[in-house]
Amino acid sequence: MSLDAMLLLGAVVLIAAVAAARIGSRLGLPSLLIFLGLGLSLELFGLRMTDAALAHALGFAALVFILAEGGFSTKWVDIKGSLSIAGLLATVGVLISIALVAVFCHLVLKLPVAQAALIGAITAPTDSAAIFSVLRGMPLPARVRSVLEGESGLNDAPIVLLVAAATAWTLGDVPGGPLSLGLTIAFELAGGVVLGAIIGFAGGWLLRSVALPASGLYPLAALSVAVLAYGLGVWLHLSGFAAVYVAALILGNSKLPHRNATRSFAEGIGWIAQIGLFVMLGMLASPEGLTLQMVGESLIIGAFLTFVARPLSVVVCAIWFKVPWREQAFISWAGLRGAVPIIMATVPLAAGAPSAARISEEVLVLVVVFTLLQAPTLPWVARRLGIAGEVDPTDIEVEVAPLDRIQADFMQVSVPEGSRLHGVTIRELRLPKFTVISVILRDGEPIVPQPGDRLCERDELMVVVPSARRAEVEERFRSIGRSGRLARWLHP
Repeated sequence: MSLDAMLLLGAVVLIAAVAAARIGSRLGLPSLLIFLGLGLSLELFGLRMTDAALAHALGFAALVFILAEGGFSTKWVDIKGSLSIAGLLATVGVLISIALVAVFCHLVLKLPVAQAALIGAITAPTDSAAIFSVLRGMPLPARVRSVLEGESGLNDAPIVLLVAAATAWTLGDVPGGPLSLGLTIAFELAGGVVLGAIIGFAGGWLLRSVALPASGLYPLAALSVAVLAYGLGVWLHLSGFAAVYVAALILGNSKLPHRNATRSFAEGIGWIAQIGLFVMLGMLASPEGLTLQMVGESLIIGAFLTFVARPLSVVVCAIWFKVPWREQAFISWAGLRGAVPIIMATVPLAAGAPSAARISEEVLVLVVVFTLLQAPTLPWVARRLGIAGEVDPTDIEVEVAPLDRIQADFMQVSVPEGSRLHGVTIRELRLPKFTVISVILRDGEPIVPQPGDRLCERDELMVVVPSARRAEVEERFRSIGRSGRLARWLHP
């Protein structure tokens, strides 16, 4: 196929995927299933992915951008209190799930021990793409959301090593033993987190210190820094997935110039990665090779994983943190499997492991069926458990661009509906010295503000602030937006 034909086909598939995502959201269907179906439909036109090694490489590359998008769009204030639970679920919880599924497959389905362990490792991780896309629009407690997002962002790192070890086991190459494997996973995961933190902080400092000639370069540079963390992590034999997620998390919560544009850019790249990934995985599948026995096995394994292994792993990890049982139940039900298990199934497929093709097809069935079961029911389950809340619409949006010559920043502050900034006068903001609100955009019309003018919902404020006082000014706007003009006394 020529390059021109590939560009044409890619544009058609992308437009079809965007339209399908819109239709799927109206019908309550997860977008990943729509994209998988689109990939399967391409096989009718003779377009098929047959190279498992290439699919494995492309899948890992897509996962890098999906994790980066998740890090950029996650607020540190929401996740910091739940990192310990999320980290425990991503490590101990994964090991518990693998052990339980492996024992079940060996004793009940009579599978060889090595193959049972491989199935347990492939199906253990929750999927960041599914979690990020499904949960973002749901009004959940911050702890529940951050646990699920943090777990899905961190569990890819140990799973890569565990699947590789289980694959080697099925090929007759027994790795250095459980202790050696555990120490390797712990070292690579910890090293990836540290590396991601170093690169994230260094990249944030660099982007704040340099005034680039075009605003569009900031999102590109920020995403490149996150991908750099992955590349360096792999090169240093550390966890690249942990590194890219941590680096993106730090960058997304830094006082970056054009921060909102950076998040929007990362979100767009994340969507492209998701679409390309699931379409490719749909093209890789061979549903014509499925038998009733294979479908039955995948449903049995999926049911045990969903209703036994996942709840037990959550209970063991969450009980130490006194998480209410209602939140534990929702975290158990919201452990969505998606692209990650399907990608991990390409590892033994590319290595030529015994029964790899069968495992790959069964994993695909498991993901499709149980995602259809779990994802659409999450809002209902949250309401039944009494943990669904109201979405807080009052937080402001702040966009920043550096004004290099005068050591100042240009801030664009958006006043959303429901914000308590509504009705507050310019004088009552009590902004620091040399901070100037130069223009207010109201209903598309510019207004030169006076001290007695009152702010309104949907106003856009153009503010020039000394660089050294930027964080203080942003926090002042946020506190008044949440608590009103008495914020200084209510929250000193």
